Amino acid sequence: MNEFRVADCNACLDIKGCSKQTDKLNTYDWLADLPDNTSATDMVEIQFKPPRKGYYLNSNNLSLQKGDIVAVEANPGHDIGTVTMTGRLVALQVKKANLRPDTEFKRIYRKARQVDLDKYAEAKAREHETMIESRQIAKDLGLKMKIGDVEYQGDGGKAIFYYIADDRVDFRQLIKVLADRFKVRIEMKQIGARQEAGRIGGIGPCGRELCCATWMTRFNSVSTSAARFQDISLNPQKLAGQCAKLKCCMNYEVDQYVEALKKLPSKEISLFTQDNEYFFVKCDILTRTITYSTDKQSLVNEETISARRAFEIINMNREGKKPLTLNESGEVRDNRPYDLLNQDNIARFDQAQRKHKKKKNKSAKDPQQPQ
Repeated sequence: MNEFRVADCNACLDIKGCSKQTDKLNTYDWLADLPDNTSATDMVEIQFKPPRKGYYLNSNNLSLQKGDIVAVEANPGHDIGTVTMTGRLVALQVKKANLRPDTEFKRIYRKARQVDLDKYAEAKAREHETMIESRQIAKDLGLKMKIGDVEYQGDGGKAIFYYIADDRVDFRQLIKVLADRFKVRIEMKQIGARQEAGRIGGIGPCGRELCCATWMTRFNSVSTSAARFQDISLNPQKLAGQCAKLKCCMNYEVDQYVEALKKLPSKEISLFTQDNEYFFVKCDILTRTITYSTDKQSLVNEETISARRAFEIINMNREGKKPLTLNESGEVRDNRPYDLLNQDNIARFDQAQRKHKKKKNKSAKDPQQPQ
């Protein structure tokens, strides 16, 4: 019975589209319940150590389902991977991966035997030890690079070394030393800081697992302009993620903020009243309010008004009219300057402490006062 019944509903969920893989590369196959889906194409999606997956040709017409472990063609030898998708949706995934139409796909040899699985487990057990030792070898050779991860091929005949480096690295001598030490074919693959954070994983400042380690597969460039549009403090320590690059999450809502800013008055437009000129200070996009000041450099006679009121005053100024005040009520505020440094005055705590001591002494002198 390959379905789950939903309570109080006649619908059912097909479990053929689900996968044992729980990482970010997993895709729900919403076409899996079609009767001829498996035979619709001979292309199969195979996943290896995350985040690596590929598309292979089922030339031997094997009966494959999601979760099957198979041996596939590699260069040289063979590799071991897990079937994560079959059928019509694979063609869409190939198109999404931007693979060229004339790409020559490798073949699936067979379902993995016990001998293949034993050799695969033995190769995987060597990965961490190989990574630690290879880091020391690179350090001894004086190379300015960091080896972040090592992935062995399923048959143990090849190892992929993932590294990060700021500048171009000549690792020809390193390859010779690694090949002589580990007796395998060596492949060096450079990755970025974001890709390394995705492979290692971790918890972000938001308290959740890193986006790059859970669901992100493409890393778009992030600039400080995204922080400016959202009025985020330009503090490098707060803007940087665990990869020491700008946080990817700053791109999530920046488009909405850009569109919302188009519906607010420009920062370059000043507002004129009968006695003052007000300059733009900041805006709150969510509440659609804008704060103005009579001084460009600091908050003096600040006024916070709605965007609708700001547009009204701009139209009045264009007609040569000046309102009495910025606020709609017409009340004239106290024009005394506001000291922004007052909130940083440490002595402000002394007054509260004196009040607390007086209240405590008063209660001690009056024992009949209810506690």
